Amino acid sequence: MVMVLMSKVLGLVRDRLLVYLFSPDTVAIFFAAFRLPDLIFQILILGSLSVAFIPVFTEYLETKNRQEAFSMARSIMVLTLGFLIFVTIIVYFFINQLTYLIVPGFTIDQRMQVASLTKVILVGQIILAVGSFFIGMLQSFQRFIVPAFAAVCYNLGIILGLLFLTKPLGILGPAVGVIIGACLHVLIQLPLVWSFGFRPKLTGKIFHPGVKEITGLMSIRTIGLAAEQINETVGVLLASLISTASVTYLTFASHLQVVPIGLFGVTIAQAALPVLSTERARGKLDEFKTTFLTTMHQILFLALPSTAVLIVIRVPVVRLIFGASQFDWPSTVLTGMTLAYLSIGLAAQSVSLLLVRGFYALKDTRTPVLVSLFVVGVNILLSITFVKFFNLPVWSLGLAFSITSILSSILLFLNLDRRVGGFDRTAVFSPFFRMLLATAIMGFALYIPIKLLDEVIFDTTRTINLLILTGLSSVFAICVYLSLVWFLKVRELATYLNLFKKFGKFQWQIKSEELLQKPESV
Repeated sequence: MVMVLMSKVLGLVRDRLLVYLFSPDTVAIFFAAFRLPDLIFQILILGSLSVAFIPVFTEYLETKNRQEAFSMARSIMVLTLGFLIFVTIIVYFFINQLTYLIVPGFTIDQRMQVASLTKVILVGQIILAVGSFFIGMLQSFQRFIVPAFAAVCYNLGIILGLLFLTKPLGILGPAVGVIIGACLHVLIQLPLVWSFGFRPKLTGKIFHPGVKEITGLMSIRTIGLAAEQINETVGVLLASLISTASVTYLTFASHLQVVPIGLFGVTIAQAALPVLSTERARGKLDEFKTTFLTTMHQILFLALPSTAVLIVIRVPVVRLIFGASQFDWPSTVLTGMTLAYLSIGLAAQSVSLLLVRGFYALKDTRTPVLVSLFVVGVNILLSITFVKFFNLPVWSLGLAFSITSILSSILLFLNLDRRVGGFDRTAVFSPFFRMLLATAIMGFALYIPIKLLDEVIFDTTRTINLLILTGLSSVFAICVYLSLVWFLKVRELATYLNLFKKFGKFQWQIKSEELLQKPESV
């Protein structure tokens, strides 16, 4: 979490530099250029490969030996990188047509700039793919700090591009920074990967037996990922039709909202996947269920109060982070409203990351894909309805996404519940409702001092006063939340207190015995 926090902070620094150096319309060109490379990368590498690779690689480590697992990893790496390079070459030939499909609301000059930046970013994504393989292997060995630090280095590369290449290259500078960041992403992991005995070299055994198993898991998952990426692409498309700057507002709001998701949802879910995969491989279904519920409540304990914070202090947060000279008050308000509506589904998104990995640990990629296809269709229909028929601003895209995120988490949980023979309903819902009650009260505890102090004491037109007001109110609200969860006997409070005590050891262990006792009633 600490490493991911560093990465997210650098990501926000990157965004602040972008909006400081360029107007929202120009920043939108940079973000739009990421859409196509990210779509390809997510489908071929980050999503499909990681979720299919880790369970199979873990099983090889458990049931065979390390060298056989490495042989399989080399085979899938060579095949996937070869296919990624082939797809990139094809995209180069049709880049102008594809750019028009993604941002039809942009001018011709803006689309040409998007196409130029896209070509550069694609090169960085190929290099980043190698680092993603390393992440999958290291997480299978339950090493999480170095892979998380790799993301820090990736954002650092983009920041270096902004600081040193913007003057000679303009908006192309941060795009070149993507390549720099991708190289750092690989190099920072290489020593640890090397220490485990893996050698990233071409192998004569291209079609390893494990490759067939991985590609079988990927084939269905790729459909779901394609749907999710189309969903995000439609969001950018609709935002470009509202206005060029709306792409920036939507992207900035998304970047703020994914900070807690990245900290609490992604990190804990990633840590849980190898554990869940191991318990499934050993046939310990009861331990699987206990680990899953423990992890889910740990995520909710942190995600729910994050939701309240982002909804209540949405505008101060946007002002503090993006309040540059070229990012005016209307831009701040629209970004803040978009952030608030996106945050409604924050906890659902965080839990969905774990739910999906629960299915992956069971080697079931079909169910999450079917759920994804359904909710993506609902989200696209809602988004088009809000924007084209009701003519709502960009925040409506956030509302549509939150509605479908909640729907997705409900459907995924019901299906996983059926797959594992049913979770104990008291163990599932008792901690959830206690945390939800504490979060609701915390929201009021945050809203009241913000309003009172803003009107009576603090002049929030000054940044330092706004920072003090936001900080004091947030600390007070967090204290209220912690007091309430202690009073309501939420077990996760003790879990995190124990974690902080062990923080000096720099290790994370999901204790599957934590929920063996039946939770006390409220």
